[in-house]
Amino acid sequence: MWQRLRNWARNIKRDVLMLWLAARDLTTPWQAKLLAGVVAAYALSPIDLIPDFIPVLGYLDDIVLVPVGIWLAVKLIPAALVVELRARAEGLAQRPVSRGAAVVVVAIWIAAALGLGLAAWLMLNPRIAQ
Repeated sequence: MWQRLRNWARNIKRDVLMLWLAARDLTTPWQAKLLAGVVAAYALSPIDLIPDFIPVLGYLDDIVLVPVGIWLAVKLIPAALVVELRARAEGLAQRPVSRGAAVVVVAIWIAAALGLGLAAWLMLNPRIAQ
């Protein structure tokens, strides 16, 4: 059972990397690129929809949302391209982790949070928005 769980986790990691590659590939359809980019960013982001410290629900999004997102994105990508990208992802998985990519993802999340905060603040203070 533990070996199956390890293999499942390894495949999820490979497929997230494959989606990141698909989002950057020129031959990927634009709908698949969009979904692949969102799923990969969410899976690689240190910020979760439901924080992990919340019992049960914290890990539920990682156990359900990421695999469902991967499944949907893979359905939108041509099968031959999926095979090619998975092979490339296997090779890249052996390489060291990119700290620069982590900084970019965190910066995007911070910018999104600041943008949402500013929009909420302007909605609550209509005189300032004018």
